[in-house]
Amino acid sequence: MVKLSLENLLGSSPNLLAGRRVGLVASPSSIDAKLTSTITRLHQHSGIYLKALFGPEHGLRGEAQAGEPVRSYIDPITGLPVYSLYGATQTLSREMFSDMDLLIFDMQDGGVRFFTYLATLAAIMQAVADQGIPLVVLDRPTPLGGNQVEGPVLNPAYRSFVGPFPIPIRYGMTIGEIALLFNRHFAIHCDLQVIPLSGWHREMWYDQTGLPFVPLSPNLPTLRSLTVYPGTCLVEGTNLSEGRGTTMPFEYIGAPWIHAEQLADEMNALDLPGVRFRPVFFIPTFSKFEGQSCQGVHIYVVERAQYLPIETALHLLAMVKADYPEQFDWLEPKTPDGIYPIDLLYGSSSARIHLDALRPVEELVSEWREELEDFSKIRAEYLIYS
Repeated sequence: MVKLSLENLLGSSPNLLAGRRVGLVASPSSIDAKLTSTITRLHQHSGIYLKALFGPEHGLRGEAQAGEPVRSYIDPITGLPVYSLYGATQTLSREMFSDMDLLIFDMQDGGVRFFTYLATLAAIMQAVADQGIPLVVLDRPTPLGGNQVEGPVLNPAYRSFVGPFPIPIRYGMTIGEIALLFNRHFAIHCDLQVIPLSGWHREMWYDQTGLPFVPLSPNLPTLRSLTVYPGTCLVEGTNLSEGRGTTMPFEYIGAPWIHAEQLADEMNALDLPGVRFRPVFFIPTFSKFEGQSCQGVHIYVVERAQYLPIETALHLLAMVKADYPEQFDWLEPKTPDGIYPIDLLYGSSSARIHLDALRPVEELVSEWREELEDFSKIRAEYLIYS
């Protein structure tokens, strides 16, 4: 079993917390090997002065759906103030630091650029740098293994809360490793200490760690859904359903005007590595096409070591666009800058422009190669684990 950095902190580095007023950034997946929350572990520890809690998107206890603003409140379990980092503000204000002289970040992330916990980490790092407060990051396994890097590097012109820095969609690093990269390569320069894991190796997926898997968000309930998420999250930028409101979010992709059997046959004919497509029929209970009968495909990963989620999703979008040119569309911009949601997720306008022109997906993928080579050289400087 992989030994979590929480145990290494409490067992080997307790003096780091002695006499300090501590704040904790956590989520429902901030648990130990026995499913006890980090909040409980620190709150009940006699040598730790836990003074405040901070919650990301979905909330400290995980009750909020995607995109819903989260309020600040008093936690009924601990009696501590809970400050929302996904509501009126997405970072720490000066007032939040008033009763704290050290901040701990312990959240299980998804290893994917547009997972908002990454932007929360970046915002926190900048805030503690400005305030001169030390930050301790408790490292956790990256769920999809730490070797594979895939997807385009974000164009800085498209920075947002789903893309805080120019990194690929799938960057193959733990939360502690990416914190080190953010801090030095992107010149945040906060007082950062990463507490490492014990026994984790880069080839490990989460189900090989011996640790319990707790959903990272309401619509990523399983490791299967997280496996396809680096690609099918791009569907959020279209008028297709990404399976929200079903039992298979991000695994089911469809719409009322799709013919399931035809689409599944066409996608299987591409013979993409590590994946098969099953025709599926579903009625979302919320989100896109709520209450409407949809047809589409179930993305069924058969060999995850070979599966390329981002490339696969682009092939799927290209196929749907070619088959249903009158029905398929990109979601319109929702912000004053006029940037399409698909562009924010992808990290540039390249995918939208390329697919609109009906150009081969292989050409789009080839654009990543030089970018990924450059990023891999940078990434290598910050890897903690062999």
